[in-house]
Amino acid sequence: MIKTPLRILLVEDNEVDAGLIKRQLGKIAEKSQIEVTDTLTGCREFLINFAPDVVLSDYNLPGFTGLDVLEMVKEFDEELPLIFVTGTINDEELAAHTILSGASGYILKKHMKNLAAKLEPFLKKVVVNMTARDEVRERIRNNRITVNQIHEYLAKIDADNAEQVDNIEKIKQAISRFKIDDNAE
Repeated sequence: MIKTPLRILLVEDNEVDAGLIKRQLGKIAEKSQIEVTDTLTGCREFLINFAPDVVLSDYNLPGFTGLDVLEMVKEFDEELPLIFVTGTINDEELAAHTILSGASGYILKKHMKNLAAKLEPFLKKVVVNMTARDEVRERIRNNRITVNQIHEYLAKIDADNAEQVDNIEKIKQAISRFKIDDNAE
């Protein structure tokens, strides 16, 4: 049983599957906080405001795919692990493509009753990586949330003149450098 509290983002459109996954996660990570969404907008909001330690995602979702989720996750944090829990990656080429695109792995839903056993080694690796930087982990998480919120705010500003647009772009570039420096710690 993993005792370290984990923040897990679950991107899943099927309520029954989400419940089963949450139950399986409860068997291996007792103090986890699990947030569930079935939209890209919700995923973005949780990445910004929740700053998960790991993302679990279905592959086929209404209006988007798991690769869209993976792309969004990597845009926010290159190091954030994502594993697909899906019923649709049954072709070797697609499975290889997900791994080459940056996914940490995938588990088929047909193995749902064994999900805890299949996820436990993966989550233990996440915890080991977290523990190695435990003294700065919470500060990094809070900084990342703040930076993401500022970046989102800047993206929504409707600049009226060229000077404002230029200044906003400079701020975004400075934030991007901060996010890179933040991840390096």
